[in-house]
Amino acid sequence: MGEVTLAALAFVGTHFLLSHPLRAPLVARIGERGFLGLYSLVAAVTLGWLVFAYRAAPPGVPLWPVGDALWAVATVVMLVASVLFMGSLVRNPALPDPTARAKAVREPHGVFAITRHPMMWGFALWGVAHILVYPDPSNVVLAGAIIVLALVGAAAQDRKKAQLQPDFWPEWERRTSFVPFARGMRLRGLGGHALGGGVVVWLVATWAHLPLAGWAAGVWRWVL
Repeated sequence: MGEVTLAALAFVGTHFLLSHPLRAPLVARIGERGFLGLYSLVAAVTLGWLVFAYRAAPPGVPLWPVGDALWAVATVVMLVASVLFMGSLVRNPALPDPTARAKAVREPHGVFAITRHPMMWGFALWGVAHILVYPDPSNVVLAGAIIVLALVGAAAQDRKKAQLQPDFWPEWERRTSFVPFARGMRLRGLGGHALGGGVVVWLVATWAHLPLAGWAAGVWRWVL
């Protein structure tokens, strides 16, 4: 448990340090490509440490009992997370784009009408679902690290994007919300890539728990 916590702190902490206060001085010293190489190496090493520590940790006492009701909630949460993630892969202004400055601020649609950070919320909801149905202390630390990394990272991204794209991002923030549905239940424009792709990812990912982890997840818990 202690090593899992240390590894989680290293994974999240180095990500934030390299993404923000250390990025500019490191880029000045080793260049953009050198920085990306260093960032990738540190991320891979700390993530590998976290996975190794998690797998080596002995099972702990569950923090609460888990029944069908929690499984049903987690299953729905994972479906929402999958739809948000798949929808975020198309026309996402937060992704790197050299032409971003020239783009006009459009009216948010699809998953971006729900939140301007659908990918990050997808990761955070993944963490929530896994904590709900597997409240082992080590798993709570691991999933909690993903939640913190996703949501704090999204908030930091807002600040960085506002500096890099002053003609776009502040207006995009005004038209969207950080918290899902904070601007109302706007579900228009959810395309096939979000709904269809999200359902496919949801079904495949939950089914994969059986061969990979030895237990069924999602709807497969009641079907298989």
